[in-house]
Amino acid sequence: QVRLVESGGGLVQAGGSLRLSCQASGMTDKIKSMVWYRQGSGKQRELVASITKLGDTRLADAVKGRFTISSDNRKNTAYLQMNSLKHEDTGSYLCKAVAVMVGVDMDYWGKGTLVTVTP
Repeated sequence: QVRLVESGGGLVQAGGSLRLSCQASGMTDKIKSMVWYRQGSGKQRELVASITKLGDTRLADAVKGRFTISSDNRKNTAYLQMNSLKHEDTGSYLCKAVAVMVGVDMDYWGKGTLVTVTP
């Protein structure tokens, strides 16, 4: 099992910044990647950024140039640095860990942290 706890969300004005954290615990040695998703009110969940255990990263086009994903493997934590925030970035940000359990990829989710960007 892998447990995830997100933190760092809050209320910020457009143009501001926030740093989200996703702390993993449990069988963290099985994690091969961590992914940030977001879901706005009335919208579908969308992938924001991902990072592998080796440090390879991907960002959604909507956040390229504004968001950065990183991780500290010693702390079992993934971070999402969000700069130049826009109102449309508002939503619940969820962290997912992909872990290899007995040769099978398993997804583990946190409960999310809310980001509200005021116009």
